[in-house]
Amino acid sequence: MFMGYQPRAKTPRHTIHEYRKPLREKTKDKKLAHRRLDRQQQEEKHTSTEREISELTLKQLHNLGSQKFGSFPFSAHFDRWLANVEAVLGEFQSHPTIGVDDPFVSKCAETLSAIKHQLEDRRRMEASVGQEVKNLSDHRNRLQQIKTEYSTATSSLRGQKNTQIRRLYRRIDQLKKEQDRIIRIKTGFWRGISKKERERREIAIVEELTETQMQLELAVMDLKAAQKKLRDDYEAKKEPVVAEVRKFQKKIDALDTDGSLEERWFACETLIDAVNSFLQRKTAQQH
Repeated sequence: MFMGYQPRAKTPRHTIHEYRKPLREKTKDKKLAHRRLDRQQQEEKHTSTEREISELTLKQLHNLGSQKFGSFPFSAHFDRWLANVEAVLGEFQSHPTIGVDDPFVSKCAETLSAIKHQLEDRRRMEASVGQEVKNLSDHRNRLQQIKTEYSTATSSLRGQKNTQIRRLYRRIDQLKKEQDRIIRIKTGFWRGISKKERERREIAIVEELTETQMQLELAVMDLKAAQKKLRDDYEAKKEPVVAEVRKFQKKIDALDTDGSLEERWFACETLIDAVNSFLQRKTAQQH
């Protein structure tokens, strides 16, 4: 049995066909929807009030004024710190409701100029640390040389004078022994030497003994005087060099800590005062 042709059923006249958008049009609509949402979120985004931006500015300036730099060279942090300070001031001035006046702008510019010069001086000081270390080393070597020269001269002097003093002591000892021998002859029953000769010898020994003792005293006095002169010369040479060593050491020690902290703190405090003064002027004008 053959199957006959069956015609397709006709769609009723009033049937509503479902419309399906192409994929490209769907993607375009999604992008437009996202854009409208982003615009709405931006419009709803909170805009800080004048009070909020003022308090934030004061807080940030306070933190920057207290910021410590950890290690040498401290000047490596100066440019970043200055940029942060200027950014804080720039954000404050650009706020739509602030409207800074000329005194505020002038005070900020003056303060920033001053701290920049101070930090530049600090930068130059740190750059010279190598020369300061060399100067310190040179003066320490000179000081050691002065000490060595003094020690050598003192030892040489003491050696010369001690030789002379020992010789005089030995001579005095010999004369005293000779004097004792003459006294024994004088009080004994020695023959072969006249009384006159004994007296002559005794007088000669006493005179030489006295003279030698005087020489010994002079030698000791000369030694003390020469030692004092050497000591005075040593002190006169040493003191200026010691002063220079202390000066260079002080400069180097000063670079071991962040000497810019006080200057940066003072600059930020000055800027804080400028902000407060401006807000007071603004409040007075509004009332």
